[in-house]
Amino acid sequence: MEEYPPVVFPVADGITAIDTFMGGKARYTAAYLLEADEPTLVETGPGTSVEPVAAALDHVGIEPQALAHIVLTHIHLDHAGGVGQLAQRFPRATVWVHHRGAPHLVDPTRLVASTARVWGKTEMRELFGPATPVAKGRVRPLEDTDTISLGDRNLSVLETPGHASHHVALVDSRTGAVFTGDALGIHVPDLPVLRPATPPPEFDLERYVASIEYIRDAARSILLFAHFGPLRDANATCELAIRRVRDWAGVVKNALRETEDPDELAARLETAALDDIETGSEAVLDLEMLEDRLRLLSSIRMNAQGLARYWKKRREREEQEPDAGRTS
Repeated sequence: MEEYPPVVFPVADGITAIDTFMGGKARYTAAYLLEADEPTLVETGPGTSVEPVAAALDHVGIEPQALAHIVLTHIHLDHAGGVGQLAQRFPRATVWVHHRGAPHLVDPTRLVASTARVWGKTEMRELFGPATPVAKGRVRPLEDTDTISLGDRNLSVLETPGHASHHVALVDSRTGAVFTGDALGIHVPDLPVLRPATPPPEFDLERYVASIEYIRDAARSILLFAHFGPLRDANATCELAIRRVRDWAGVVKNALRETEDPDELAARLETAALDDIETGSEAVLDLEMLEDRLRLLSSIRMNAQGLARYWKKRREREEQEPDAGRTS
């Protein structure tokens, strides 16, 4: 197994980012360590990230018996696939996750199967690796407004569905930083792009936008993305995230008037996404490289499928309940 030197860097008072090297790729996924009376890891990365994350924790002096908590924003394998193995290596850590996601950590069979359907077994194995179950007694469920005490600081829970029904964001009491998971989408450092994350089967536009507003109201400082790292202008980032997801939803809605072909929907969204490169950057971007990098985190095809499913479900709901679509 290839080894990666620990990559850690401070992002706020008592918060250290860890490059989890998903599938061996640098600066794709991040976990965060909170220094506290009860040291806490937010996110784990996938199964392919276990060794890099464990090495990083050792590098900053966290011994196996010292890690007190592992907190997940949601159970998608790029965020939580490594939790079972890390829970075994850090046997005193309590695992926290939204109550809807908790059963899938104890028995990840359905989660793994659904990921394999989207990615294919070979690519799933290379990118995500194995997903080991977590002992039921180690898992604690979360709900909106819950607080996780870490001793001298705490994490407040914001229920933030839209990307997934089991998604939460977390607010650090000391710094006001918000761990956003995928609630605002994907930001890759060095590439001036903020891309929505709208995967099937649970994406919901109204909830996605409401969750971003919830995060904007709660943020007192920076936003800490799992993909990847800090963004310091919370208000502008949230505003951009809302505009982007509404624009993407509109592209797919209009396309569905003419076609339901997945390839055509993806092609139209890909064309529209080229306009998402933030202006003002002087970098000369390799668009093929950019798309390959982002494909692994939030692929155009997957996003198009999630948006199409959302519009079809909404249309069915409005046909059954004529007043259901009048609010947006």
